[in-house]
Amino acid sequence: MKTKSATAKIKLLFAGLIYLFAANAAFSQGFSINESPLDAPTGFVNDYAGVIDATTKQQLEQKITDFKNKTNPPVELAVAIVKTTGERPIFEYSLAVARGWKIGSKQDDNPSALLFIAIDDRKYFTQVSKDLEDELPDGTVGSLQRQYLVPAFKQGNYSKGVADTIDAYIKTIEAKQNGTEPPPVSSGQTEPAQKSQKRSGFSIGGVICCIGIVLLLLMIFGSFGRRKSRNDRDRWGGGGGFGGGGALPWIIGSIIANSGSSSGGGSDWGGSSGGGSDWGGFGGGGDFGGGGAGGDW
Repeated sequence: MKTKSATAKIKLLFAGLIYLFAANAAFSQGFSINESPLDAPTGFVNDYAGVIDATTKQQLEQKITDFKNKTNPPVELAVAIVKTTGERPIFEYSLAVARGWKIGSKQDDNPSALLFIAIDDRKYFTQVSKDLEDELPDGTVGSLQRQYLVPAFKQGNYSKGVADTIDAYIKTIEAKQNGTEPPPVSSGQTEPAQKSQKRSGFSIGGVICCIGIVLLLLMIFGSFGRRKSRNDRDRWGGGGGFGGGGALPWIIGSIIANSGSSSGGGSDWGGSSGGGSDWGGFGGGGDFGGGGAGGDW
């Protein structure tokens, strides 16, 4: 009896591990840090949440275009606004967009940056390419966002927050390239705390695995701790108990379904940004290594 019980435990353990790996793989499938989860951009400013007025968007498009044309090497700036990144951390999501859209030129020196905002999550992050980190170091990016973006966003004025932040980036880059003093920025949250936004939050895949392991252990040590009775030939077989053999895949399947419904798909972003039918697209760079800063409001 003890031998059969031990064998059953081992079989259950292996089955549980297989389900856990399958659950994690199912969640991770379809997301790549090098491919944008968003539709193809239609301009330098892509407002999938519909919070930027048409006039501000047009002005930003022109300002970013003029700035790109007069800088050498050309500096390519971009804005992406969504409702939510779902369960995906904004750092990972925005990095995938910056790389997937290939913001920046194909030249060896391809400075670029993406201001990414998730409205419903109340989070933001600016991804800075490797070749722009000297002009826009992480500390400066964080300070500029806290000075220009956060106050306007707290008032619900998203157009002003985005426009003022992009304008501050342009002035700072121009000052650094011209060898002049960049515009002063107010002090705010310290950079180490701000930088922690990159790594903050647990991956939903890890959460699924942890929950699954806890449930599996409860099932093993709880249900096997009871002796079989004559009226209960197989506590692991069918039946509606928590320890039923079909319970584990059902539980994990439910977790995956719930997480998948909130992790963000094409239909969750709202209306796409308009205009830009003659826009030539980004330059084909995408050389982003994780530089930048972000936070919430």
